[in-house]
Amino acid sequence: MKVATAAYNLDWLDSWAQYEDKLGRWVSDAAGQGAELLVFPEYGAMELSTLDGVDVAGDLERSIRAVSDRMEAAQALHQRLAQEYKTYILGASAPIVDGPGRPVNRAALYAPDGGQDHQDKQIMTRFEREDWDIAPGGPLKLFDTALGKIGVLICYDSEFPLLGRALREADLILVPSCTEALAGYWRVRIGAMSRALENQCVTVMASLVGDNEWSEAVDRNTGTGGIFGPPDRGFPATGVLAEGSLNQPGWTYADIDLSAIAEVRTDGHVLNRTHWEEQSPRVDSVTLSRL
Repeated sequence: MKVATAAYNLDWLDSWAQYEDKLGRWVSDAAGQGAELLVFPEYGAMELSTLDGVDVAGDLERSIRAVSDRMEAAQALHQRLAQEYKTYILGASAPIVDGPGRPVNRAALYAPDGGQDHQDKQIMTRFEREDWDIAPGGPLKLFDTALGKIGVLICYDSEFPLLGRALREADLILVPSCTEALAGYWRVRIGAMSRALENQCVTVMASLVGDNEWSEAVDRNTGTGGIFGPPDRGFPATGVLAEGSLNQPGWTYADIDLSAIAEVRTDGHVLNRTHWEEQSPRVDSVTLSRL
């Protein structure tokens, strides 16, 4: 299969039609290159807040509510495009008000046959906890698709090995991200590459890029698209199948062979995925005397 992962820049939107045209162009461009799975980044839906004006877009709480209110229409648009172009699409995540509690950070996966489901972020960053008050959502899910088994770890979630371990049956783990600084981008990238190593699978990282003076939430963004595998038999020695240019909007593509994932899991030079039970939790405390 061919996978496309986005370095996605936000725009100021003056109309819903402008958003439809933009998303349609992105999907059309990737599908035109033969991509069967398209991955958009974390919080890419925040541009929808601009449809309610500068005062709303620039306010943390009001922008959350504005985006959440428009997600039903955004989901319908994504579903239509997935069916029209016969692709799977992981839509850009959004803060979603789902019930009486605080909003969750949710990314939806759309199938070309009209099916859809979603994954909520599990662990919040400091900004999400302390400023936005975004809440953890529902459990991790493993999506069984015609392209293989797919899991999603939203940004910070990719930095936690036990979340990755819970998705050990996934062939692909998608990592939509939103990182302000270069250090944040590399934290998520290192997490994504580590999960590919541990699970002997492919991870697909998408990034939000560009500056948005109108937003307090996503005003600075650094990153690029990247697709990673285990540095082992059947994969590049670096583990990097493809990577884009830093902070340059656009798609990054890679061809992925599921048989290569199956082979490295059964007969790789190392078998990381099978050795979790050999990790002892015991740690002895040792004091060394000064000479």
